[in-house]
Parts: sequence; C-alpha cells; structure tokens
Amino acid sequence: MKLSMRTTPWNSLLAFSLTAVLVVLCGCLPAAAALGGDISSVEADQAHMKGTLHSTAAGAYTLHEIQAPSGTLREYASPAGKIFAVGWQGMRTPNLQQVLGPYFAQYQEAAAQERKEHPGRHPVVIETPGLVVEMGGHMRAFEGRAYVPEMLPQGVRAEDIR
Repeated sequence: MKLSMRTTPWNSLLAFSLTAVLVVLCGCLPAAAALGGDISSVEADQAHMKGTLHSTAAGAYTLHEIQAPSGTLREYASPAGKIFAVGWQGMRTPNLQQVLGPYFAQYQEAAAQERKEHPGRHPVVIETPGLVVEMGGHMRAFEGRAYVPEMLPQGVRAEDIR
C-alpha cells in the first residue's frame, strides 16, 4: 500500500504556517543572563543582542558591556562570577523578565504596589531589601539599572552602577 500526500494549497499553507511559527519562536529565545546568574551567560547575551562585547576589570568586579544597534547592556560580575547588577540604555527597555531573572516576581509585586500608590507616568524607583530597580526615559531613550544590595562586592557602591 502506497501513501501519497498530494500538495494542495491547504498543505502548503499549513507547512508555511508551521515554519513561520517555528522561526518566530526560535527568534524569540531569551538570552540566559539574569541578575544573580552566572557569568557564562554574557556571551549568550552578546549573541542574542547581536552586539559587540567589551569587558573591563574594575578592581572588585568585571564590567561586561554589550553594544548593540538597539542599545547597551552592562552586566556587573563579582569575582565569584555572579551577576550582581545590570544597567541599560537604549531605544527601549530590555526584557525585564530576562534581565531580572529570579528577581522578576519581586519586581512585579513592588511595581504593582508603586503604581497603586503613585498612579501615572513617572520614573520607576523600587527599593526593597533584596532588590533595587531604577528606570525611566522617553521614546527611543530609556535607561535603568537593577542590583541586589547584599550581592555588591566590598568596596562597590550603588553609585558605581550605571
């Protein structure tokens, strides 16, 4: 018994649709970096952003700066290889779920409370014992930073993170 599949407009449309969905899903894979994450994620971020990576040792930490057409992402790594802070500036705010990683739920909760207490548009400033997030800007010019206070290496001040 021979099975044959005739090519019909519907089969072609289905094949095209499935291919398009796969391309979109693969193109949207998040980079692996996250606040509190491992240093190995920096190269994955560089590839995801299609940017250039420049790393600089700054005494108590290493700054990994990724420059891409859409903006700049800075990842601050402790000597132990953990990302203790991130900073960004560019045409849009980065994917905060990706950037904040396990701290994203804490951010969401604090941001919801902030919106309740201070409705309207204004820069976001969230300061909790375990997370600080500051961000603001306007169309095509956003900037911000996030850090975990207890992860700051000795001698590193919050003002050093930009």
